[in-house]
Amino acid sequence: MAIHPTAVVEDGAVLGEGCSIGAYAVIKRHVRMGARNRVAEHAVIGGEPQDVKFKADTVSGVEIGDDNIFREYVTVHRGSRPGALTRVGSGCMLMVGAHVGHDCVVGDQVVLVNNAALAGEVTVGDRAFISAAVGVHQFCRVGRNAMIGGLAKVVQDALPFCITDGNPARARGLNLVGLRRAGFKAPEIAALKEAYRMLYQRVPLKEAIEHMKASSSAPVLELAAFLESSKRGFAHPQGDA
Repeated sequence: MAIHPTAVVEDGAVLGEGCSIGAYAVIKRHVRMGARNRVAEHAVIGGEPQDVKFKADTVSGVEIGDDNIFREYVTVHRGSRPGALTRVGSGCMLMVGAHVGHDCVVGDQVVLVNNAALAGEVTVGDRAFISAAVGVHQFCRVGRNAMIGGLAKVVQDALPFCITDGNPARARGLNLVGLRRAGFKAPEIAALKEAYRMLYQRVPLKEAIEHMKASSSAPVLELAAFLESSKRGFAHPQGDA
């Protein structure tokens, strides 16, 4: 483990083997971090949530997996309620100035590019890519293998396997490059294309979901479950949904 002499690791923080903490970085109490995480200069992990209802004596925390990179000025805030956790998985890269708000759940191999910001209670699926200066509204979900375009304003759920972009953000098509890099097979991609086409053509949502649920493709079934469980609506390619 390498901790720079100017870094601050508060009492109660737990760091796994092989972690590296850069100059002037701060690891607050109630942070539990796995192995081989790299925290760059001036990052702050485990700071108090930006929630006007938060009480300073609340015991909450941050839980982080293994092999993550937190670049300069990244901030990750702890949970806002007693016992609540903000979670970051494993293998993620949070680039300069990225922010993870209180009570967020970030999956594995997620990328947050410079100045991307997750408000409180956001959920991000595995291998999602959130581009520079994206703002994600509180309580939104970003699906697995999604890509969010730069400067997007995300105020509804961003569909898994899709590119979401714009202000306000809308689904723009499948994240084909990301899916291929993640090892999705041609039949899976073809099935997702058919499912996405139904949304684009404005098939009634209930009918589209029922059609997807009859599919033998696991990613299409996952997309159907995501749509069915949405509470904020989702970034429909043709407008609000």
